[in-house]
Amino acid sequence: MDVQALYQPFSLKSLTLKNRIVMAPMTRSFSPNGIPTADVAAYYVRRAGEVGLIISEGTVIDRLASSNDPDVPHFHGQQSLEGWKRVIDQVHAAGGTMAPQIWHVGVMRPHASGWMPPAPFEGPSGLVVPGEKTGTEMTDRDIGDTIAAFGRAAGEAKRLGFDAVEIHGAHGYLIDQFLWAGMNKRTDGWGGATLPERSRFAVEVVKAVRAAVGEDTVVILRLSQWKQQDFAVKLAKTPEEMEAWLTPLAEAGVDIFHCSQRRFWQPEFEGSDLNFAGWAKKLTGKATITVGSVGLSGEFIAAFQGESSHPSSLDELLRRFERGDFDLVAVGRAILSDPQWPTKIREGHSEQLRDFTRDALATLY
Repeated sequence: MDVQALYQPFSLKSLTLKNRIVMAPMTRSFSPNGIPTADVAAYYVRRAGEVGLIISEGTVIDRLASSNDPDVPHFHGQQSLEGWKRVIDQVHAAGGTMAPQIWHVGVMRPHASGWMPPAPFEGPSGLVVPGEKTGTEMTDRDIGDTIAAFGRAAGEAKRLGFDAVEIHGAHGYLIDQFLWAGMNKRTDGWGGATLPERSRFAVEVVKAVRAAVGEDTVVILRLSQWKQQDFAVKLAKTPEEMEAWLTPLAEAGVDIFHCSQRRFWQPEFEGSDLNFAGWAKKLTGKATITVGSVGLSGEFIAAFQGESSHPSSLDELLRRFERGDFDLVAVGRAILSDPQWPTKIREGHSEQLRDFTRDALATLY
């Protein structure tokens, strides 16, 4: 199929992209004490001329327990923000467009090194997995302060000159812990038996971010059905449940839903081959990003555990894109391994595409 469809420009509000390829957010952990280095800037710059949009690795908000890794970048504090200013200025100078992904990890296991944040991990019910409490249950004040911290981070992104902002609401991290019935056992206004009730925290975060950036800045929200704690979880089991989940988020200010799947080609519900991004666009009318093992043979969880992946056909992706299922395509490991992946695809140099191996995670190439 004709890959040139992926190289059409895309515009929404103040965001203008030269093509439909997005560099997916990927945790790299090369920012000591949360401060992005010159190597981090160079890593993004190498990809700036290739993709339509770079979404940064997850970068944490101003809460003491927002991170479970000492080398994950912060999006608060003078030194970290100065680091991000250098990143965005250099990306722009190289012709790129970029959004930070703002993040709070919620209740997590300790880092492999034994490092712990300066305050206990926090979440809706203190659970690290369903049925196991290792963190603290957030108070109303904690929740309010966290929502405000998301807003502050988004405001800093706009002040620094970023082109859009993404909220990380997927993969079993804090926002997703509020969404997931297995992790949110609250009986107050931040919990509830239904997905729309448990979505209140996410909705309030979106509203805070929207208020901070204004109406013309694009707000992206990354969501997933699956969780790192349980791949089989589905928050929304039917299209009707998904519509009830996503519609309030769209109304709160989401412009683009970034719909994470482990494998983009898997249908979301029986009776249709639409994937998550396809359903999100159909149900809300908003633009969507699809993601999940694009251009590679293996899915990314296995890859991060050491399994190699090989270049694979884009025909199914292109079929769905040309049908209008989604607007943008996020590519992670293929671009992590090879900054020139978009150019090689566009020019038909498939023989030059690289495998992905775990070794690619060891450097900021």
